[in-house]
Amino acid sequence: MARHWIDELADKLYESLRRRGKEVYVFNGGLSVSGLQHIGRLRGEIILGETLRRILVKRGLKIKQYITLYTQDEWKGKKEQLQQFPDPREAEKYIGWPLIKVPDPKGCHRNWVEHYWEDFGPYIKEFTDGEIELVTTTELYNNGLREFALETLKIRDRVREVINRYRGRKKYPENWIPVQPRCGSCGRINSTEALEVNGDRVKYRCNYCGYEGETSISDGKLSWRVEWVGVWKVLGVDFEPYGKDHAVPGGSRDSCNDLARSVYGFDPPEGVSFEWVAIRIDSETRDMTSSGFIGVTPREWLEVAHPHIYRFLVLKTPLMKRIVLDVNSIPQYYNQYFRAERIYYGLEDVRDEEERIVLSRSYELSYPHGEPPSKPPEQVPYTHLAILSQILPENLWRSEGIRRLKMSRILPENPTDYGLKRIIEMIKKAYRWVEKYAPQQMRITLLPEPSKEIIESIPREHKIILYRMRGLLEKIDDWNEENIKNAMIEATKELSPGDRRKFYESFYKLFLGKPYGPRAAPLLAILGREESLKYFDKITLIS
Repeated sequence: MARHWIDELADKLYESLRRRGKEVYVFNGGLSVSGLQHIGRLRGEIILGETLRRILVKRGLKIKQYITLYTQDEWKGKKEQLQQFPDPREAEKYIGWPLIKVPDPKGCHRNWVEHYWEDFGPYIKEFTDGEIELVTTTELYNNGLREFALETLKIRDRVREVINRYRGRKKYPENWIPVQPRCGSCGRINSTEALEVNGDRVKYRCNYCGYEGETSISDGKLSWRVEWVGVWKVLGVDFEPYGKDHAVPGGSRDSCNDLARSVYGFDPPEGVSFEWVAIRIDSETRDMTSSGFIGVTPREWLEVAHPHIYRFLVLKTPLMKRIVLDVNSIPQYYNQYFRAERIYYGLEDVRDEEERIVLSRSYELSYPHGEPPSKPPEQVPYTHLAILSQILPENLWRSEGIRRLKMSRILPENPTDYGLKRIIEMIKKAYRWVEKYAPQQMRITLLPEPSKEIIESIPREHKIILYRMRGLLEKIDDWNEENIKNAMIEATKELSPGDRRKFYESFYKLFLGKPYGPRAAPLLAILGREESLKYFDKITLIS
């Protein structure tokens, strides 16, 4: 029997964790706050681990989950990073500094890390159950990593021997010390060379500014591979997913696994690799990147869509398949989600059993908090709500907006509490989507009434069809989208496809003052019978 990929992964992970025989297992995901904290970082580092944790907890395991921020990493001063500052040339002095030491370029937070974490960290609880603890390597160097560093310095020859197996021709020399102290003069960690170690003190030379000094092991960082292993050991990590860049055979993950086993004497975490999340901007697809400032943040996503939608996209997509987000396509993502919802509740059949399982299970796991509601929620297309949000002022969305949805049979008279709550939230999100991302045909402003100039610009043959359409619309007993659509088809049935497109340019001019707009039937359904017919009446008065 076909199963969802995440359930198959959970089975394998369950067996491997049980062999470890711990009372509490530890999941982790690592992030470096090098810039924009885009939503793609939720995929493998957070949502994957959180979903597996929830599945395995139901099977009786106790699991603690962390996110580790690598705040001691060097700030590389890429062009996009420098451009965040008012004076990029002045900001070059921060190149090589630990991320946590770089000032906030906008001056509103204590440092670079806090500023760019602001659009990510507080929103993790919206996309997950919130049972995830945040730690930073800055904190860990004062709580566990310092002792690990001292241990490392005592056995550094063995550390060097293992790492050199994976470094090709660029072997570390015999006098290599795997510590990057922070220069007391220029502040860099990327240009210092550790010369001598005495206890927890490190003598160093800065190859950038020439300064020589001595500092604590905690004032800087370990070599990155060693540090990664150190985080595993200090936190007791049992499972940690990793990006595809670490998955190359003989690459960084393999070398760190070898270090853990051969040098430090513990089993490295179980792991699984995952593909990046990309974004489509102006027809160009690019991987989201933190230091390159490409992508949308979780905060920006929540402005226009529910977290459930993103979780669904992540969970229905196999781990090594690229996800390409397009914020212009938010309505289509809701359509996909609603289809999965109908399949989950048995309201829509699907012939392919594998597809049914993937969509149904992905929908079930898309809920960040708890389970799906017991009854199927009402579904209103996102584009319908985008129209509604523009033809009514915000203070009427909840009252008049809901009344119109009921009046046009888009929403039943007695919707479920969850369904109604979701629709009200969607109206606000759809309005924001229109403001930020929607194509021009979805951006509308209803005319109070068509002007004389607009009426005169409509060809006589189109006025005749509009007059006929008005008559058909007036006869509709049940004012809903399907009946409106049928009346429009009947009124234009004698037109060729090309002539029909030309006619609808006149139709949209009548209502919007421009020759294009959203789908006509939903527009009239939401507008209502009386409001719709009054625009046609302007034609009848003149014709």
